[in-house]
Amino acid sequence: MISSLAALPACTNVPNWGNPAVVTESPPEPQREFRAMWVATVANIDWPSKPGLSPEALRLEIQRHIDTAAALNLNAIILQVRPSCDAIYPSTLEPWTEFLTGVQGQPPAEGFDPLQAWIDAAHARGIQLHAWFNPFRARQGSARSPTASTHIASTRPDLVRAFDNMQWLDPAEPESQAHSLAVILDVVTRYNIDGVHLDDYFYPYPKKDVPFPDDAAWTRYTASGGGLARDDWRREQINSFVRRMYEETKAVKPHVRVGISPFGIWRPGHPESVAGFDAYAGLYADARLWLRQGWVDYVAPQLYWKISAPKQPYADLLAWWLGENPQRRDVYVGNYASRIRAEAAPKPEDEQKSWQPYEIVNQVLRTRQMQAGGNIHFSAVALVQNRRGLADALREGVYASPALVPPLWWSATGPLPPRLKPIVERSATELRLAATLPPDSTLLVWTRSSAGWRLSAHGRPGNNDAPIILDAARIDRADRLVVAAMDRFARIGPLTGVDLPPAAVSTISRP
Repeated sequence: MISSLAALPACTNVPNWGNPAVVTESPPEPQREFRAMWVATVANIDWPSKPGLSPEALRLEIQRHIDTAAALNLNAIILQVRPSCDAIYPSTLEPWTEFLTGVQGQPPAEGFDPLQAWIDAAHARGIQLHAWFNPFRARQGSARSPTASTHIASTRPDLVRAFDNMQWLDPAEPESQAHSLAVILDVVTRYNIDGVHLDDYFYPYPKKDVPFPDDAAWTRYTASGGGLARDDWRREQINSFVRRMYEETKAVKPHVRVGISPFGIWRPGHPESVAGFDAYAGLYADARLWLRQGWVDYVAPQLYWKISAPKQPYADLLAWWLGENPQRRDVYVGNYASRIRAEAAPKPEDEQKSWQPYEIVNQVLRTRQMQAGGNIHFSAVALVQNRRGLADALREGVYASPALVPPLWWSATGPLPPRLKPIVERSATELRLAATLPPDSTLLVWTRSSAGWRLSAHGRPGNNDAPIILDAARIDRADRLVVAAMDRFARIGPLTGVDLPPAAVSTISRP
């Protein structure tokens, strides 16, 4: 099945690292590639698996997702923290989501903070945690519990509109935008997140012959002498929100990445080979403008079709997005891993609807070939369940070696991390490494053996000198170790090398 990978050209922009023939004093430049999975909390798609779990069960499920990401050499998780004007963390602005406890507004037991638990678990493994917000969806159609008294539909019903069995904040109401921006900035300020992320929901997906009910805001606009057509006016609401979100997030924490994953087609006919839904006209989402203006650090269009899709060809779409990037922001790809069914379908016609793992693997290869910055997989459940061997295929193939996230060079401030002074103690069974890190840094560790160099990333212990322990399998026959600190902009400081003595006796090495 995976033999079809040979049909794609080899990736030419990935450094030659981990090659057994390369035995040098210093490791080669690490591969830079954004590798992430979306973890959806809405409707319990990915996490938690069901409402009402105990804090202990929630932690176990978090760890299972983190372990999956680490085993696949992913370097980022995009966690949905605000499904529909509710929260998976304690907030004075919005109620707890019902997808945690089954009742909107009811907190988890024991004062448990799920978002903090996710951040701690991800950072301990050197994995970024991006907070995913739905800016204007106020109530999910699948919601079952009563609306909490602290929910925006209760406190400010004048801002909420009913549409297609859901409730939405009206983006054209200035107080709607202000509320969503306050929610996002509250998380940016209080939590040590690595990114702010929005997906493709701005205005709701259209329903035939049912207009979005924003007459009140539109009437005020026209009465004030506004001259835009209604569709352009709606787009301007979203443009204004995106620009403010980017600027205000950066003003608080420049290292927090702002990313958006729009619908994969900006407009039909762009490029000429593409047909399908018009996100520009249907969602009032001008993602091309945001990318051209540099109002994002990364854009990840959802290319949720097969490589060979006749009306949505993967390569043509990706080439178009890459060509709309004068600010040189990062362009990733959203890939639809959940199109792989968990089990074989009993009917042949149903079985044909399932993708095979090689489709996703080939899409990662095509992304690399076209020199885009990485991939985000929707959603985590397909990887955690290892559907039809998908996780195995990724781990043994395109994700066999680790990679670091691309550097945030256009937003970086301050000096590079300083040179580290590691202390290394080695025994027959383990290696202990201690190095004082700058605050909020990741410790990068390379070990060299006859098989070549091997890279790993280790948490953000701040100024904590607690040792990092590498087990015997990790250091077997290693004769040299190199360390460096990586800052929040993914910039790497000076490298420090240490020759490792034989493991027969306990020893301490310093540079």
